[in-house]
Amino acid sequence: MTTTAAKSKVAIVDDEADMRESVAQWLQLSGFDPVVFESAEMALKALGPDFEGVVISDIRMPGMDGMALLRRLQSIDPGLPVILMTGHGDVPMAVEAMRIGAFDFVEKPFDPERLADLSRRAAEIRERTIETRALRRELADGNVLLRRLMGSSPSIEKLREQILDVAQADGHVLIIGETGTGKSLIAKALHAGGPRAARALVTVSCASVPPEQLEPMLFGGPDWPEKPLVDQADGGTLCLEDVEALTPAIQARLLDAINAADGAGPALNFRIIAVSSRFSAGSPPSEVLRDDLYFRLAGLILEAPALRTRGEDILTLFSHFTIQFAEEYGCEPPTLNAVDAANLVQAPWPGNIRQLINLAERAVLQTRRGDQNISALLIDDGFHAPAIPIDAEKPLKEHVDAFEKMLIDHALRRNQGSVSAVMAELALPRRTLNEKMAKYGLSRQDYL
Repeated sequence: MTTTAAKSKVAIVDDEADMRESVAQWLQLSGFDPVVFESAEMALKALGPDFEGVVISDIRMPGMDGMALLRRLQSIDPGLPVILMTGHGDVPMAVEAMRIGAFDFVEKPFDPERLADLSRRAAEIRERTIETRALRRELADGNVLLRRLMGSSPSIEKLREQILDVAQADGHVLIIGETGTGKSLIAKALHAGGPRAARALVTVSCASVPPEQLEPMLFGGPDWPEKPLVDQADGGTLCLEDVEALTPAIQARLLDAINAADGAGPALNFRIIAVSSRFSAGSPPSEVLRDDLYFRLAGLILEAPALRTRGEDILTLFSHFTIQFAEEYGCEPPTLNAVDAANLVQAPWPGNIRQLINLAERAVLQTRRGDQNISALLIDDGFHAPAIPIDAEKPLKEHVDAFEKMLIDHALRRNQGSVSAVMAELALPRRTLNEKMAKYGLSRQDYL
């Protein structure tokens, strides 16, 4: 993959200046970012355990040779790919080097294209290794995951506090919320912040696996060749996404497994985090899961708030994702005018954060083409709410006032004039809301 090579570093270690410079020049032309070292000792001083590239080293060098360098690099980072350059008489030594961990070797005089191809394949593997390590570090750090739950709205602040508390409680958890609200991220944060963080987090989407395959996958069976998930999660966490997709038979077996774990002693064999988009306030649990299983899984409940209820968090998230995509596409992020900001906050967001991420990417691509009409993208998503008028000649305070009036007006419409509901939605005390309604000529009677 040339895209990987274009971003990959390669460290070239050779005591012969002509050789290392010619290899560096060829690999640079092939899209790599080479750095050269005239000795193994110099390379060791510069290469750390997370070097984001590949090492190419000669075997025959004064002082520390390529074999010794390989062993030292293996002790520093066993996942670092090392390609060895050998003379004809060094082939048996190179084969031994591969046995102890070298990625491959090339025999001098070698085909430059073969060396570039080997380097590309090694770079692809290295890139995946670095990404996996970063993910593991993230999953091991509950605070990193909590920071990804961005925003300052009361609902998201409350959720972060609940995650910290529930993570330590170690009981089974049910996470509910609409599609795209970040429930999987909450599950990872719960595991990472709890006493089982050092053990496995085993996740399965119950809706994506056929029931006849899901049952042996979870519990094993005579014809199932792999270790069942309940055993893989032993001592750790079993995360069941789309738990409502479990058949009655699988629900019964899961309940038996929970009861058996509970009966084995005070410490559970595994913690279950169930994730569902089907539960809603006031709906009977039996419409989704059998009652006895529901009450075992729902000892602790977390609800991911819908994006449309999070107010200015929408603008914070939109800005964050547009900056990320702008860096990826090499352009400036779009700027928001008052109309765009108002429409973003007022949009219904049926797809929640997932939908917002998609919109942010489209907005960046639109900006790269020289267009900036975020409200038009919202219309493409089916949002047709009236926008506030904007006049470039008006001072900022008038735009802010118009925006604030629109927010209160829309909240009153959604809540049919219920002042208490508007207070909760906009996080305003009653006196402040009354003052603002009077200021903007809004009467509760008009919304009943």
